[in-house]
Amino acid sequence: MAKLGILDFDTSHVVQFAKRLNHKGISEDQWVDGATVVIGCPGESEMAPERIPGYRKELEALGIPMVDKPEAMIGSIDGMLIESQQGGVHLQRARPFLEAGIPCFIDKPFACGLADARQLVELAERHNVPIFSSSSLRYAPELQQYLADPKQGKVSGACVYGPAPLDDRNPGLYHFGIHAVEVLYTIMGPGCERVTCLHEQDTDLVSAKWKDGRLASIRGFRSGKAAYGCIAFAEQGIQAISIETTYTSRELLKRIVQMFATQKAPLDIHVTLEIIAFIEAALKSGKNHGASEAVCGTVRSENRDGKSGHSLF
Repeated sequence: MAKLGILDFDTSHVVQFAKRLNHKGISEDQWVDGATVVIGCPGESEMAPERIPGYRKELEALGIPMVDKPEAMIGSIDGMLIESQQGGVHLQRARPFLEAGIPCFIDKPFACGLADARQLVELAERHNVPIFSSSSLRYAPELQQYLADPKQGKVSGACVYGPAPLDDRNPGLYHFGIHAVEVLYTIMGPGCERVTCLHEQDTDLVSAKWKDGRLASIRGFRSGKAAYGCIAFAEQGIQAISIETTYTSRELLKRIVQMFATQKAPLDIHVTLEIIAFIEAALKSGKNHGASEAVCGTVRSENRDGKSGHSLF
């Protein structure tokens, strides 16, 4: 049973993850075995400091003790859940744990720029410790079921949609739009070469070209009913997939626990680097009236997870 610490209480994920791992305050079909949250640090937040006291109270009600300083958790844990909503602080928040050799799950967005993302990966590699970051939508049962069906043949393209509200501290698609980007990469795999982004008040429309000539798109919207889904184009047909979020946190947590058990991330971190580069390029394009932007340092790979690939980052 892996003992986990949890840091920064400005997101509902801290409560939702703790309930599922500690088997408290949630239905049994949401439970995840193999790890338990044993200590927490409420931390601080520029994005939603008003949430911290309430989430602290909920975690204390689950019997989780608190410390005031993140480093105070070192020595009591086997792994860390870095939960700050703000991607720009993740390097600073994860650094002491990676330097101590503690595996980290770093919630989305992994970072808010390729420079920070590279430093996180370099830190983990230097200290020989696994790190993992992902939107929970990557592991949505509907999406995984589609990808596991060999009858579809090779995927040639996709149109993905999802909410993309804006926040200056997680600019562009780094905020909620990263969910749609992660769905796109789950379907298409790494290897995106160029993107264009049309940015308007209510919508971001991103078109993307992969190195093998495949094309895909994302529609991130800021008005109307919130929903996630995609249309996947494959050799043997076209499939519309509506994505529900009922079990996505559970499925993500299964992969997180797997990392702590095996000391190996379930997703090549260089795929995550490319996702950050994709969003960075889309942000530049959106600010430049839809000009085409290169995705810096794409990953070559033969499969969707990039496990047989070679990083160019």
